[in-house]
Amino acid sequence: MFANLGVTEILIIFLMVVIIFGGKKIPELAKGVGKGIRLFKSELKDVKEGIDISEDIKKIDG
Repeated sequence: MFANLGVTEILIIFLMVVIIFGGKKIPELAKGVGKGIRLFKSELKDVKEGIDISEDIKKIDG
């Protein structure tokens, strides 16, 4: 994801986030992003399991 970004670009982005949201809001934002990522991964896993089950049903039906 950050393969094309250098250290300078990442520092500039971080500095902009600190300026926009303030230092006190960053932990709250990170917590929210973490929850969102966990929820997304969980839902993605459920979808993959559903696809696997439907493929098994197709194999059984012939």
